[in-house]
Amino acid sequence: MSETVVIAAPPSPADARGAGVRPSPRRRLKPTALTLRVIAVVYVGLLVVWPVSLVFTSVIAAGWGAVVETFTDPLVLNALRLTGIATVWAVALNAVFGVGIAMLLVRHRFPGKRSLSALIDVPLSVSPVVVGLSMVLVYNQRDGWLGVPLEASGIQVLFSTPAIVLATAFISLPLVIREVVPVLEELGIEQEQAARSLGAGAVTTFRRITLPAIKWGVTYGVVLCLARAIGEFGAVKIVSGNLIGRTQTATLVVEESYFDFRTEQAFVISAALASVSIVVIIAVAILRDRQARRYS
Repeated sequence: MSETVVIAAPPSPADARGAGVRPSPRRRLKPTALTLRVIAVVYVGLLVVWPVSLVFTSVIAAGWGAVVETFTDPLVLNALRLTGIATVWAVALNAVFGVGIAMLLVRHRFPGKRSLSALIDVPLSVSPVVVGLSMVLVYNQRDGWLGVPLEASGIQVLFSTPAIVLATAFISLPLVIREVVPVLEELGIEQEQAARSLGAGAVTTFRRITLPAIKWGVTYGVVLCLARAIGEFGAVKIVSGNLIGRTQTATLVVEESYFDFRTEQAFVISAALASVSIVVIIAVAILRDRQARRYS
């Protein structure tokens, strides 16, 4: 006769309590891990959260009148408009060229690849002031390598919007590349090779296979680039000339307002710039969490 084997399901926590069986205890953090977590939270709080929160509390203390007065000032509105233009152009340029450079570094082998990868991090390694001075040497109208021929063609780069865009794009270039490169390396080339074997061209393969796979890397790179571009100060101050009403960005207005003892205006503009970055980062985090839940 065949025997029937019955496998009993493990008791639920409620049944275990009713039967007098103690359920397995929850895992508790080790004292070392708990201490490190507390140190990390306190460090970030003192270094980031507390100073930024003081800006917003200063705006609240200034009152709604200071906010209205700030955002009805024509010079402030012009500076915000210029900051928006420079940020949009810098983000667009870095998104396109950042993805292209990341594809070049991951998908191709060529002499000088390591040198190129190291050079990409230069904008994050050197001071923005050095970046601004180097651009002045290249684009000045008297003896700059590119400034002289551009001036002969009637094109002025320094002390104008193009210089601000170039400086902003320069200092934020590595952010997109460094977010996309690890994603491309993890993705591999199998799916792309399969698409090409089925007759798909390079553009179709990138649009249908590569881009959907790296979209979150590109998104985070763009968000970091946007946050960096909005708050750029050193390089922009040098290449723009800080001309009031013409080449003055929002961060330059913050500096001028603070040193002119118009601190309320400085706090309001600073809070506005910080709010844009914080809102964008939170929105991307929420969207990615929803995407992960949808496919989990």
